[in-house]
Amino acid sequence: MTDLSNLTAPALSPASAAFLARAPHGLFIAGQWRAAAASFATLDPATGSELAQVAAADAASVDAAVVAARAALDQGAWPAMTPMDRARLLWAIADRLEAHIDALAELETLDQGKPLYVGRWAEIPGAIAQFRFFGGLANQIEGKSIPTSVAYQPPGKQVFAYTRREPVGVVAAIVPWNSPLVLTAMKLAPALAAGCTVVLKPAEDTSLTAIRLIELMAEAGLPAGVVNLVTGHGRDTGAALASHPGV
Repeated sequence: MTDLSNLTAPALSPASAAFLARAPHGLFIAGQWRAAAASFATLDPATGSELAQVAAADAASVDAAVVAARAALDQGAWPAMTPMDRARLLWAIADRLEAHIDALAELETLDQGKPLYVGRWAEIPGAIAQFRFFGGLANQIEGKSIPTSVAYQPPGKQVFAYTRREPVGVVAAIVPWNSPLVLTAMKLAPALAAGCTVVLKPAEDTSLTAIRLIELMAEAGLPAGVVNLVTGHGRDTGAALASHPGV
């Protein structure tokens, strides 16, 4: 039988070590990182050791995030963006993810426990593909004109109705723990392509790549309030978000 007792995990990359050293990680609301009144530990599932402290958002913080998302939806840079502008932003986010793919895969393995190669060669590339695909779709969201067959004055004049697709509003995106980053991308990318704004709540067990994603999205030029991050437990943060009348 092979003796595994002397095996040690490989050293963290400098990028991952620097990210984990930021303690505690905060909430991202209205384009700013904010401290929370409380925090909790996210653990390495392989060892049970603490990886980092993560902010625990209370109901007031969730409300602030929803208010920020609504404000960004109604005014400012986001509603003024054309579909092509949104497409460029989503592609820029994908480029940022690709540039940091190794560190993201490492964080995903540390926080979630899946083999490193699954994150590096499947799930992080899958997240990148989500942003690129929906970036391409942003410019294809169209309404249609409908001949109504209704006559009006003068005789013979044609009357048309038309439909126009508009953002549904503020989206609450609650993500499970099993494939954190790719499932986050599957929620964020289509909502942003459609012009919605988002309040994101990752699973309390696997929040680290969501936090890093928000940092990269901000670097890519995401306007303030378009995506807001509230970390915390489902019974508190998740329940406040799910029951909020503003989403």
